[in-house]
Amino acid sequence: MQLTGGQMVCESLIREGVEVIFGIPGGAILPLYQTLPEYPKLRHILTRHEQGASHAADGYARATGRPGVAFATSGPGATNLVTGITTAFMDSVPMVIVTGQVGRSAIGSDAFQETDITGITLPITKHNYLVMTAEEIPAVINEAFHIASTGRPGPVLVDIPKDVFEEMGEFEYPEKMDLPGYKPTVHGHPNQIRKAAKLIEESERPVILAGHGVIISKAYDELMELAEKAQIPVVTTFLGIGSFPDDHFLSVGMPGMHGAAYASLAIDQADLLIALGMRFDDRITGDTSKFAVNSKKIHIDIDPSEIGKNIPVDVPIVGDLKLVLKVLNERVKPTTRVDWVQHVEDLKRDHPLMHERDTDELLPQHIIQQLSELTDGRAIIVTGVGQHQMWAAQHYTFKEQCSLISSGGAGTMGFEVPAAMGAQVGRPDKVVWSIAGDGGFQMTMSELATLAENKIPVKFAIMNNGFLGMVRQWQQIFYEKSYVATGYSRNPDFVKLADAFGIYGARVTEKSQVKSAILKAMEHDGPALIDFVVEQEENVYPMIPSATSVASMIEEPKPEEIRQ
Repeated sequence: MQLTGGQMVCESLIREGVEVIFGIPGGAILPLYQTLPEYPKLRHILTRHEQGASHAADGYARATGRPGVAFATSGPGATNLVTGITTAFMDSVPMVIVTGQVGRSAIGSDAFQETDITGITLPITKHNYLVMTAEEIPAVINEAFHIASTGRPGPVLVDIPKDVFEEMGEFEYPEKMDLPGYKPTVHGHPNQIRKAAKLIEESERPVILAGHGVIISKAYDELMELAEKAQIPVVTTFLGIGSFPDDHFLSVGMPGMHGAAYASLAIDQADLLIALGMRFDDRITGDTSKFAVNSKKIHIDIDPSEIGKNIPVDVPIVGDLKLVLKVLNERVKPTTRVDWVQHVEDLKRDHPLMHERDTDELLPQHIIQQLSELTDGRAIIVTGVGQHQMWAAQHYTFKEQCSLISSGGAGTMGFEVPAAMGAQVGRPDKVVWSIAGDGGFQMTMSELATLAENKIPVKFAIMNNGFLGMVRQWQQIFYEKSYVATGYSRNPDFVKLADAFGIYGARVTEKSQVKSAILKAMEHDGPALIDFVVEQEENVYPMIPSATSVASMIEEPKPEEIRQ
């Protein structure tokens, strides 16, 4: 059938099962926007900034497992997406971005709002396209979704000139995918799987290090089977939180720079490390020459470029984690490791995340613990980046699958507001809490208007300490308390701000107010914001200084030593 390029985009998105688009119109993409009313199945959410659109698409993708979609116009509209695209690329999040471009005859002439967005995003997309005829659109959109969501997922950008949206052409949607140069390996090599099973059988002190790949491949049941069958303690990377329930007796939590001391020590003392869908990033390893030197290593990942990149391994296995674990679990023998499991429990007892304090101070850790109890560990938690992010990882008990959404690799401040919005749109059945820092919250707080306008009931817990807290902590520890450009002296009144956006707001300054404030926010049927005015110079512990090892770990001082 004959359609315009804009109609082809919409028709193709519907064929790919798209329901929601986040974006902002502009001149170059306007013909596509003018087509949207013809397609009521496509819900468009008008964000207040293109960065908000890209983060919202990201949050939607992580919460649902389906590619998130965002639209933006040419020039600054497209470049405003870059931070969100980078965030998704670093964390392997499937997204399809459609940008408008100046007309074909104007490309290369420095026309108004012309930017080479395909060139700009080349290093931060899994693939991108510049579409030069309308009839290319169906095949390109089909390929974009396939590439974004298969193998190691990632963002794909499709740039379309304005006159291509207006051009008529014959719409033919591909019936099958044919990409000869793109064939991700999904089945692990049988010999390598046999070697892995043998190492597991021979080991006395194995540890599983579960990463984001468990969540991406939905290998939850397979991970549980391996852990329980072979009685192996499970450590999770930051983005691996939600791959294994925190309340399981084999759960050991998060290791690394700000992970639990007992998790880092378990890895250090293990004789076998089974790395599942993770990339041995520097926040886990620190000094790679001193990381887990006592262990042999199995590494399973769908991306062959990650295996051996940072840490040498004994048994590399390339493949889809769910499929590889199914085969591995058939070969692994039931085992009891009572002494090792008990030893890890002793590490938990001897190296607690937080010492008990007899204090009336309003501490972020206590707020997050209360939030965890009141939601029974079953909310979707979306964070920004910084101290509050680490406290959320440490003190919220994540009981459900895929329940933490946060920027890991890129460490993007401002992620917490729009990503929470996207997660709530994708999972309207869930309670979504955004745990935010006062600094990061202010970077994208304009999206509160989008939340109010669309009645999206995200709940916000702002840990308001008047600082860029993690940077201040580094300045305290490594720069003799030289607090350069990290303190906020004129934060807005967040409660009045919420009121200005038509959102329920409350302020908490005392420990006794925490429970009732959280309950009131959850009882409210729309978006809600709580401004928790917390202790200003509270630090995240433990801490392994950058590029060092577990031997340099700084654990939380005892109560009498704090701030002396």
